[in-house]
Parts: sequence; structure tokens; C-alpha cells
Amino acid sequence: MIDFKRNKIDIPAKVAAIEYDPNRSANIALLFYSDGEKRYILSPAGIKVGDTVEAGDKVDIKAGNCLAMGNIPLGTIIHNVEMKIGKGAQLVRSAGASAQLMAKEGDYVLVKLPSGEVRRFHKKCRACIGQIGNAEHESQKLGKAGRSRWQGKRPHVRGVAMNPVDHPMGGGEGKSSGGRHPCTPWGFPTKGYKTRGRKPSDRDIVKKRS
Repeated sequence: MIDFKRNKIDIPAKVAAIEYDPNRSANIALLFYSDGEKRYILSPAGIKVGDTVEAGDKVDIKAGNCLAMGNIPLGTIIHNVEMKIGKGAQLVRSAGASAQLMAKEGDYVLVKLPSGEVRRFHKKCRACIGQIGNAEHESQKLGKAGRSRWQGKRPHVRGVAMNPVDHPMGGGEGKSSGGRHPCTPWGFPTKGYKTRGRKPSDRDIVKKRS
């Protein structure tokens, strides 16, 4: 279990180990709290065994510490961002990811997310300082088809290589190139076609990622 809430306030913790986690791209850090409890958090870049991290409203601005976004200076690089107060981090959790605190407006702060989207959060929502470690994860080469099969990915056949009975782009004499806009086997457009539904949290988007 990963501690996304970081709700042990003003209790310092020592980093005991940095470990691999098969469930995510980021590494995880094992914390030994001074009151005897142990918890895992996502490991930020630059943190090492023996370092001390803490959560609270008056903690230092250093990698691994967690505090309310209203108390973080503008321009700070952050990760593990909460969308609802006390719910725990939902955004910016993958290897090498980071967001930036852009502005403060009354009870809200503006954060630029890794996608380029600028979003509004309540200033009491919490975030952790720094970038998530293991940034070289994205430059990893799988090396063979079998390794992507281990990840659950199955072969992907192009529509133009199929027969007309199987796909709207199938058939044709020789190697034909489709002749219509790219679409799914059921005829829906696949490129540039918006599939995202409306969500209540859309009202907090200040600038879209595009």
C-alpha cells in the first residue's frame, strides 16, 4: 500500500530503502517514522537512504516533503497532487513526472500539469515537493516482442491489411492505402476525434492541454 495521503503531520520519517514496485513506473521509498510506524511513498528524484522527510504546513521546501499548496512558493516543482482536500494524491504520480505551481488566486492555486494543461486547485489540497524519480523509465527499450506481451499488450493488426468483412479500410487490389479517414473496425473516426466525456471537474481547467 502506498501512502498517497501523507497525513502523518509534523512527524519526521527516515528513508530506510528505495525499492522497485511492479505495479507502477516509479520507484517507492520505505519510510520509518519517529513514532515507529512504517509506510511507503513514491520516491522523488534526488532522495537517498538516510534522508529525512516530513509532512506538515511549516516544513522545509525540499524533495519528498508534503504540504498544502497554499504554503508552497510560486514556481516550485511538485508531484503527487491532490484534487480533493484529504482524498490523497491523484495526479502526477508516474516516473519522471512533475508539475509546476504557477499562481495563487484567493482560495485557489493554478498548477501546470505534465500534459501542459493548467488547472485550478484549492489551496488546502496537498502536494509533494520535487520531481518523481526513475525518469529514465521512458527511455527503456523493450528489446523484443515477447517483453511487450509480458505487459499484456497483444499484436495490433492494421485495418488496411484486413479484408472488407473485417474493417472499413480492408480490401483493394494490391496494397491500397485506405482511401478514407482513419477509423475503427466499427466505423468511428480514430484520429483527432474527441472521446472524452464531460466531468464535474472540467470547470477547474483554466487552459486546455492542446
